[in-house]
Amino acid sequence: MIAKATDADTLPRHDFYWGKEVNLKWTGWIAVGLLVAACSQEDASQKADSTAAEATAPQESAPTTRNAAAGINGARIQAADKEPGNWMAHGRTYDEQRYSPLDAINQETVESLGLAWHWDTNTTRGLEATPIVVDGVMFTTGSWSVVWAHDAKTGELLWEYDPQVPRDWGKYACCDVVNRGVAAWEGRIYVGTIDGRLIALDAATGEVAWDVLTIDKERPYTITGAPRIVKGKVIIGNGGAEYGVRGYITAYDTATGEQQWRFYTVPGNPDQPFENDAMKMAAASWRGTDWWSVGGGGTVWDSMSYDPDLNLLYIGVGNGSPWNRYIRSPGGGDNLFLSSIVALNPDDGSYVWHYQTTPGDTWDYTAVQHMILADIELDGAMRKVIMQAPKNGFFYVLDRTNGEFISAEAYVPVNWATHIDPETGRPVENPEAHYANDTKKIRPAPYGGHNWHPMTYSQKTGLVYIPVLDLPFKYAQDNAFKYNPGEWNTGVDFDTTIPSADPDVVISDLKDVKGHLTAWDPVEQKPVWSIQHDMSWNGGLLSTAGNLVFQGRADGVFAAYAADTGELLWEFPVGNGIIAAPVTYSIDGEQYVSVVAGWGGAYALASGVPRHRDNVLEEGRLLTFKLGGKAELPKTEVTLMKLPDPPALEYTTEQVNAGASLYAQYCSVCHGGGVLSSGTLPDLRYASASVHAAWDAIVRQGAFTSKGMPKFDHVLSEGDAHAVHAYVVETLKGTIGLCESEYRKNYPELLDTACTRPAR
Repeated sequence: MIAKATDADTLPRHDFYWGKEVNLKWTGWIAVGLLVAACSQEDASQKADSTAAEATAPQESAPTTRNAAAGINGARIQAADKEPGNWMAHGRTYDEQRYSPLDAINQETVESLGLAWHWDTNTTRGLEATPIVVDGVMFTTGSWSVVWAHDAKTGELLWEYDPQVPRDWGKYACCDVVNRGVAAWEGRIYVGTIDGRLIALDAATGEVAWDVLTIDKERPYTITGAPRIVKGKVIIGNGGAEYGVRGYITAYDTATGEQQWRFYTVPGNPDQPFENDAMKMAAASWRGTDWWSVGGGGTVWDSMSYDPDLNLLYIGVGNGSPWNRYIRSPGGGDNLFLSSIVALNPDDGSYVWHYQTTPGDTWDYTAVQHMILADIELDGAMRKVIMQAPKNGFFYVLDRTNGEFISAEAYVPVNWATHIDPETGRPVENPEAHYANDTKKIRPAPYGGHNWHPMTYSQKTGLVYIPVLDLPFKYAQDNAFKYNPGEWNTGVDFDTTIPSADPDVVISDLKDVKGHLTAWDPVEQKPVWSIQHDMSWNGGLLSTAGNLVFQGRADGVFAAYAADTGELLWEFPVGNGIIAAPVTYSIDGEQYVSVVAGWGGAYALASGVPRHRDNVLEEGRLLTFKLGGKAELPKTEVTLMKLPDPPALEYTTEQVNAGASLYAQYCSVCHGGGVLSSGTLPDLRYASASVHAAWDAIVRQGAFTSKGMPKFDHVLSEGDAHAVHAYVVETLKGTIGLCESEYRKNYPELLDTACTRPAR
């Protein structure tokens, strides 16, 4: 019996640009170099249709949701190694190592790993959640913050909870309407929602215990991160810095939902009293007169870790609002606590110490990336360290007791700084990386050298495994910047993301898209091995005592590598790009590995780089493997569609040029740079005749608002909308020309998926 914990019917899924209920994939290509983003939303339902392939009748040992998560508390999480069959917290343990002592699946046996069961989420947006597995029950989340409980052995859906997030709020989700998972504590499941709520659910039924609003609805905040629970307090941050908000993190009582404390990460109006001494200290590092009107940024949108012995909660702080420091804080300043690791006392949220990875950040180099706690030997002495590979491209090792800098080296090509000064722990910036006066091609891109995708630390090898991004970006200052509430406020000119008209430049830029899996020695601060992948934006990681590292890839493959050598030992095609991190658990003495597959997130929406030829599915899936698994995935039938004939539309060259700039500013972050979608949201080159006919009604008047497509009448005039339309049509014509040229024959691996799309 499936319990469906919702007060209203889920919304039907639509292809919102074609206005009919279909399943389509949109593909495209561009020169890589877009910022993280996503705004317009495809209306999607979350149906409770289980497709468990090896489901069997419940046995006496089968789990019941009545008991699931009932005994989860801090002591049990701290003793997680005593029950390795469970995955009770986001990173399995408070130290967020994502290392499992289970070893039945190992380098010798992994070749017999097979599919145990799968379940189709019936969603078409990005899936980023780490499942929680407690006493045989799996809790995970999907797009639009929906929560599911499954029998972890069979895949049977036990209950579903849909928080009914208003689809129009999705326009504030910079990086897709994703959710990274839940927290479990004393019989309840906790989830944050895109529209800023924190909700406690009964683990047995999915019924709401309490629901609190954590944000000011007058500001464009969102929640995509997984909550953490420490000492009876459920802790959650938020996102929205790109749109203009002030960052903070809040703790709530797990039993009642009552707010316990709140820590702001950047100062507010200095004419008003500061909340605490930490904010007074931070304010001294800001310049200018009105940074707080935009918000300042510094959102805590993902990573946290906790040391019970030190009683320290570590939070990662994000980018500034706006990104551009020359606009945000004229006259300089470090702008604390942007791009910082901050240690707090979890009892009252008070500041203990901080370390800033990118002082005065101006490139969107957040420090919200995964933070790992470990005790390692350095210079003959054991040190309690915290390790992070933030966006800025350097791998940091700090003393987690006091924030003392130990070491940092580049784990990806970097040109914004030459190195990190070993004495001060501060980056030595490259003057050529400053873009206030000239456009500069900088590495890493705003996607970072590493984004939210979790790393892992193997206790067996002593190595940290990093899902690395290797991408450049052309930064230029927006000299016409004016704060526009509710829109992107970066202070960066997005015209640099408009693809070149020179095919050779396009091909060169596409070849510059790289991603790899790196095994990093945190003691020697150097790579031990690295595996180059076919694409960028590959999934998070899991390491195990079986000398294995598991990773899902952007090419639609789930794989296992030898942790010590990087040798590829096993892979399984799933047909959908995987960006989430896997988990492993055991039931009745049998080990399982699970991962959610669903292409999406910032890069998939905004980059315009085509999906890999084997990443062909739209629908997300929850996949679970075991030794000897015999289940099979349904066969995927794909028919390729060619680009349509361009519609008749009158326009001038001047209108096309104006439309290119407007598209780059308002549309590219969802539909891909250069009108070339990578597949998660509609590729406008394939728009139907009816869409072209209703262009202004859709773009400016909100005809598709209920489907998640926001209206832009507040920033676009009728003439502006026509200019954008002209640019879309002209780009379609140019793409057809490129696809019919010799370039497609010479570079089929790059251009084939840009010239067709699957239709089913």
